[in-house]
Parts: sequence; C-alpha cells; structure tokens
Amino acid sequence: MSDPELRLWLIRHAPVAGPRDIIHPPDAPADTSDAAAIAAVKEQLPPGAAVYASPAQRTLATAQALGLEPTPEPDFREQGFGAWTGRRHAELETELGAAYATFWRSPARRRPPGGESFVDQIERVRRGLKALPEGEAVLVVHSGTIRAVLAIALDVPPESALRFVIAPLSLTRIDRVGGGSGGGWRIRYVNRR
Repeated sequence: MSDPELRLWLIRHAPVAGPRDIIHPPDAPADTSDAAAIAAVKEQLPPGAAVYASPAQRTLATAQALGLEPTPEPDFREQGFGAWTGRRHAELETELGAAYATFWRSPARRRPPGGESFVDQIERVRRGLKALPEGEAVLVVHSGTIRAVLAIALDVPPESALRFVIAPLSLTRIDRVGGGSGGGWRIRYVNRR
C-alpha cells in the first residue's frame, strides 16, 4: 500500500460541563480541567499539522486547552437533533412515548424533527474530508463525527459505525492512502485514552 496522503488525528472534545442525559446544544461548554488528560493527548499530536474543529463551543474550548488554533469547519459539527436539542432524554421519552423509542431503535436513518440522520451527518463529514489538503490534520470534533469518519473509512453500514465507543478526550488515528477519495483508508487506532 502506498504512503498516506492524509494523516488524521481525531480528538473527541472534553466532557461537557453541565448536566448529563441531555442533547447538548452547540454552545454547551467543555470541562477542560483534566490537565493530565489534556497533556496526554497533546503529546501525541504532530507539530505543524493543520487543525480543524467543529464550530461548537466545547470543541473550540478543547482545542484551546490543547494549545491549538483550529479553523472552524461546519461540516465536522455533531449530528443535528433539531427540536430535541437542549432537551433531556427522559423528558422526550415521557412526551413522545413510543415515537421516541422507535427513533432510538434505528437512529442511523431516522431524523429528529427539524434535525438530520446519522446518514446525513456521514455525507456532510465526507464532504469535509474531501476538502482537507494532503498532509497531517488534527480534527477536534464530536463522537458522532468520529463515528461518521469510521463509517467512511471502513465502508460499513451506518448502524455498524454507531457501535464504536468514542470517549471524551480520546484520540483516533486514520490515514487515507492512494488516490484521494477513491483511495483506501488505514485505521491505526480508535478511542485511545
């Protein structure tokens, strides 16, 4: 196999500073207080790489804590949950009943009201990846974004990619090799902490 034309370091943002079990909006802040975890990620990153981030507050704050100055890239944002954004899962389950349960039985292809499916997110992320220049790139993004990249790289159904665990402040390494978007991918590691 040929040398990589694009080497990606995918970082999931730091934990959200705030309540759990909520569909967080883009302006949800990050808890970047774990200095040891931040340092551990930072030491694995290549110097001089291009840096991109989702435009969400938590990804930009994580990048800043890592000493990075990212270019915000909307194609790398988290899946849009539309009218459900900012709501607690328990509230939605009570309010929507069976309809909410039905969504979560097949979340890859269903869209929340006013939102997008994981399949939609994969296509958006695919567009973002195609726009990246050759070389080394660090992406500070969301778990869904990393799963979307894995779906693309592994050429697996979206449902399969949703099975990956992507922890906060974890690192995933992927290379694109030989021939741009028509080339292959190498997965070096996923969810390294």
